Formats: sequence, structure tokens, C-alpha cells
Amino acid sequence: MRIYSVLIIVFFVCTQTFSQHKRAYSIFTGEGEEIHYTDMINQVEMSDIILFGEQHNSAIAHWLQFELTSDLIKVRNVKLGAEMFERDNQEALNSYLKGEIDQKGLDTIARLWSNHKTDYAPLLDLAKSNQLEFVATNIPRRYANMVYKNSFSVLDTLSSEEKKWIAPLPIEFVPDLPTYQNILKMMGDHGTPELVMAQAIKDATMAFSILENKNEQELFIHFNGAYHSDYFEGILWYLKLTEPELNYKTISTVTQKDISHLDEEHINKADFIIVVNENVTTTY
Repeated sequence: MRIYSVLIIVFFVCTQTFSQHKRAYSIFTGEGEEIHYTDMINQVEMSDIILFGEQHNSAIAHWLQFELTSDLIKVRNVKLGAEMFERDNQEALNSYLKGEIDQKGLDTIARLWSNHKTDYAPLLDLAKSNQLEFVATNIPRRYANMVYKNSFSVLDTLSSEEKKWIAPLPIEFVPDLPTYQNILKMMGDHGTPELVMAQAIKDATMAFSILENKNEQELFIHFNGAYHSDYFEGILWYLKLTEPELNYKTISTVTQKDISHLDEEHINKADFIIVVNENVTTTY
């Protein structure tokens, strides 16, 4: 009888241990308080602008971008924008959204990222099926590369036609912002002042694109690499420089081994932080 009882207890413990639901992600406030997805939606719903910072290869982040957009278009007029599309590709993007060209045509005309099909096409198709505007916000990469090689001064050599793809010059530039300084630390010997300038011209151009296309009573959701908005800097710094009174919310994405808490290094990285289990398969 005693052996039988012990076996029952062991079976119960094992069942409880191995049948628990394994989560792929958790969501925390910037202060480290765990919250539900619906709580985050309720808190960002009345924002003017949401910056959704992703890890570019995070399947969970891309799925949540799709879900968040799907939920918010039910209650708000929404406009979308993304780092992954460059300003001079807006016409091609519009043609796709109107059904004038197909996916193959868009891929031929625009400079799509290599992971577009898996990670960004669903968002674009969501916009298409719901007749949402989708703004190409980023500076054409050739101009960012010019800054990386030659600093801001090279932009003065561009024609007025070329300059329309960039934030109005000269841009405000504060190289001492912590995230910009951290770029130099991360890159070591490869870090240069010009590298930080290239990052800044991207941030400034995306911020300019957002405000240029933002309408009152409309929620603008922008998708970008998390570093472009982490610690409320990058794109957000430039947005607040021009429109400090708007209601901004930021979301960041990180990976951790243990998703039951927010690691100290990620505290205050954004208003909301999606913590993805590091074992979750990435898209590349």
C-alpha cells in the first residue's frame, strides 16, 4: 500500500512538472512588472505614435506586431510605417497596396530585405486587406553609406531632388547620447564618429517621415529595430525634438534564458519589453 501511495505521489509530481504550459515569451513594463498582452494593448491604444522595436529575426516579435496591429485597427484609425522600406520606394509600396503590382513586382522594383517574405510581407498584406496606408520611412541606404564614409558634410553635395529623401538638413546631432556612445563601445576598433552619424541620419529621417505623414486622431505604428528606439532615444529623441507633446509609447524586444522576470540590463529599455525565450527558433 505504501509503495502504491509513493508511486501515485511521484506520478502526480511528474505530471505537474512536465505538463505545465511552456511560454515562448513574456511582457514586462519598463520597471520590470509582468503584464498580459491585453494590458499592453489597453495602455497603448490611445497613443499618438507607437515605436515597436524588434529583433529583426524574431518570429515572436513579428507575430506580435501583426497581432497588435490587427487588434488596434479595430478601435483606432491606424497608419503604419517601417524602417524596412526606404523613402524612395514609396511609389512601389503604394502600387502594391493598390493591387497594381504583385509581390514579384514589388521585389523587382523595391529594395526589400532578405527576410521580407517571412517577416514583413504579412504586415504589408494586413495593410493591403484593410486599406491602411504604409509609409516607407527610412533614408535610402546609399545616402546613409555616404555619411558613414564621409560624415554629414557629404549630404551638402546632393541635389535638391536627392535631399527630399532625407530629413531636412542640417539635422540636430548629439553624439553623446548614451545609445550612440554605446555603438562605439560595441564596435570597438570599427566604431567611428561617422558610424554614429549614419545611425543618426537614419533616426532623424524616420522621425521626420513619421511626423510628415501623421494626422490628428490617427495612431501611427512604426516598426523598427529595437536599437533605434531603446532607452527612449534614437527615433524618439528626434520625434520629441519636433513634437514633444504627442503621446508616445515604445516597445522593445529582448531574449533571455529565463523569461519569468526582466533582467536588470533591460530595465527601462522601453515602456513595454517583450522577453522572448532564447531557445525560440529565429527566422534567419
